[in-house]
Amino acid sequence: MNKTLFILPIILLTGSVFAAPETNRVPGEDEAKYTQVIEGRTADILRVLELTDTNRAARVHDIIIAQYRALNAWHGANDTKLKAARGDTNAVAQIRESLKVLHNEFIAKLSANLTPEQLEKVKDKMTYGKVQFTYAGYIAQYPGLSEANKEKVLELLKQAREEAMDGGSAEEKTAIFQRYKGKINNYLSKQGIHPDKQKPAAKPQTAE
Repeated sequence: MNKTLFILPIILLTGSVFAAPETNRVPGEDEAKYTQVIEGRTADILRVLELTDTNRAARVHDIIIAQYRALNAWHGANDTKLKAARGDTNAVAQIRESLKVLHNEFIAKLSANLTPEQLEKVKDKMTYGKVQFTYAGYIAQYPGLSEANKEKVLELLKQAREEAMDGGSAEEKTAIFQRYKGKINNYLSKQGIHPDKQKPAAKPQTAE
């Protein structure tokens, strides 16, 4: 049996948290340490983008750093309110409305400096590559998915990524993806696709 195909579905079902420092400031953390964390995150993103225009790279750097700080400030001001409003859908939506504005402004600024492909890379780095990782798990677990099913799974995972980009911690980002995996599982179930009905991948034939 292909060990990779065996491991991926297990991770898919249990949920994985990629080890990564949070971009929100830990209570009591000093400014220098916090700045070091978000600068490291931003440097990782810029490394993937491989921007040759130094002026553009500087603009993108400043946009990402500013977003991390803005998210930190937003969560610091609103996480307690969200917790108190839990269960009240309208109240939660009202609180999160300003976060959507922050998100949209961030995407607009990046879009003015990056190609759509580069923007995708930023989104993936800010969410630890969970779209590709989780999608690969579904493909391994459900080898008979139609192209339409695959497109829907990927669409929902990208919706999760869009929301998870604004998460205040690695744990929150993971929880968002877990919630969307529930949506994916419900979708597949309605399509009559269940894990226990999947045929195992054919074993490669070996030369005698």
